[in-house]
Amino acid sequence: MPVPDLFIIANLIAERARSHPDEAVLTFENNGEVETRTYRQLWDNGQRLAAALDQRGLRKGDRFAVLLLNHPEFVEAMIASAILATVFVPIDPRARDAKLAYMLNNSGCVGAICGHYALENLQDVAVRVPKIAWAYVLGADGGQFQRQSNFALYSLEEALAAPSPAVIEVRTQDAREPMQVMYTSGTTGDPKGIVVPHQRFGTVSNHGEAVFGYRHDDRPYTGLSLTHGNAQFVTLGPSLKMGLHAVISRKFSKSRLWDIVRRFECTTFALLGGMVTALYSEPARPDDAKNPVRLVISAGMPAAIWENFAKRFGVDIFEFYGAVEGGMAFQRPGEGPIGSCGRAAPGLIAKVIDDKGVEVPRGSSGELIFQLSDGPFPPVQYLGNPDASVKKTAGGWLRSGDIVHMDGDGWIFFEYRAGGGIRRNGEFISPALIEKVLAEHPDIDDTFVYGIANASGAPGERDIVASVVTKGNAPLDARALIPWLHSRLETSMLPDLIQPVSEIPKTASEKPQERFLVDLLKSNPDQIINVNAFARTPKSTEEKIK
Repeated sequence: MPVPDLFIIANLIAERARSHPDEAVLTFENNGEVETRTYRQLWDNGQRLAAALDQRGLRKGDRFAVLLLNHPEFVEAMIASAILATVFVPIDPRARDAKLAYMLNNSGCVGAICGHYALENLQDVAVRVPKIAWAYVLGADGGQFQRQSNFALYSLEEALAAPSPAVIEVRTQDAREPMQVMYTSGTTGDPKGIVVPHQRFGTVSNHGEAVFGYRHDDRPYTGLSLTHGNAQFVTLGPSLKMGLHAVISRKFSKSRLWDIVRRFECTTFALLGGMVTALYSEPARPDDAKNPVRLVISAGMPAAIWENFAKRFGVDIFEFYGAVEGGMAFQRPGEGPIGSCGRAAPGLIAKVIDDKGVEVPRGSSGELIFQLSDGPFPPVQYLGNPDASVKKTAGGWLRSGDIVHMDGDGWIFFEYRAGGGIRRNGEFISPALIEKVLAEHPDIDDTFVYGIANASGAPGERDIVASVVTKGNAPLDARALIPWLHSRLETSMLPDLIQPVSEIPKTASEKPQERFLVDLLKSNPDQIINVNAFARTPKSTEEKIK
């Protein structure tokens, strides 16, 4: 009898359910409410859900959407999909309208598993997505099902409460088969669906000890969405593989994070750049460093606050760069220079090239590309987009689309996403430095800095906009804030405009959504503060954002 391939999540959970059935491996928390899953519970619920999906006629290779916040049922849907050899499509449950319809149509989903909070958005696009025939809904009372739908509705709770079915053998036979289709954020156009094979998930599940340095007594934590690669690859996969008891929040909360890790005695957690600034902006407390966390797995720690963050909270920083398509660099605590996202991971070669594909001298900026040490980078498949697939690994090199520079020792320093830097007067301005200063202001709760087309129309030049959320959404005191910025920032780094908002719109991965802020800028010009004029000037603002 062949040995099951543990790169396939269903095989891994089945094996652990036999060897460690009652080991609690995942705890999901939501504002004090707690749900815990053992390996046996994950396997049994995965079987029940697989039986329900089998009844809907799902066959090998069929795709279905998962529009859930971080519930245990999300992981059980992953297991059920692998049992049936189907492909799940994780989608931010806040997605709606044209973007949601595009992802459902592009992926060819025939059904969905969704939270009650996502059902209305799914129903709204049903006419535009005729292949959707059914949805299993989590947390819906009877009233939720009374609205007319173009597809059949079922209760996910009822499916999971059914008697244990006859065991369905795992139908996924090859780890190279597709496991999921994970969509990019679509900041520069329609989102691209990355086809992620089981082998990729299994490989990164092995990174826990080998790369991130997790110990067998660690308890990882994340508040990032499981629809995003970071939560799956940095926390979920390694925890399931190593048997670590991970804690996962329904949503990320900067105000509750330290209380959560103290309550559950978490020793490590994952952060993305925007989350770091938000945490750092919280008022300092005498007990900030009195917490059980030893290691923060960071992707985008701003150099400006790196050392202050580590000292204030008493943690080590593991900084890394990675993408779902592949390519990775990392810096273990204390190994390299502050601000570097690391050196190319073992087994990879990294180069920095110009727009003609020529490698640039060390210290010069260019696009980061990767190749395997022993040959060309494996092809990347974007679903239904063969041109983008070919371009991504043209010539055997993975194109990251990110602008970086590399020092003489091979340490990589991220600068900006190609096409997304803030260039002013011929120099690139670091948003992180401006965000650091704003985050330290006692009245600011959250901030994001971005660029818009320069009022002069100079090619490539940008004006700097600082979106800010005040504590308690109190009125912004510009007469106090602007002199405060002048005293802490060089003149060349002062934002041109300050945009008060009630919240920073963010993706499932806590990445600020710049396009929505730009829309707000255009629709509410009278709310914008012109820093240079030190007054509200709707007309000049409208001129800047045309």
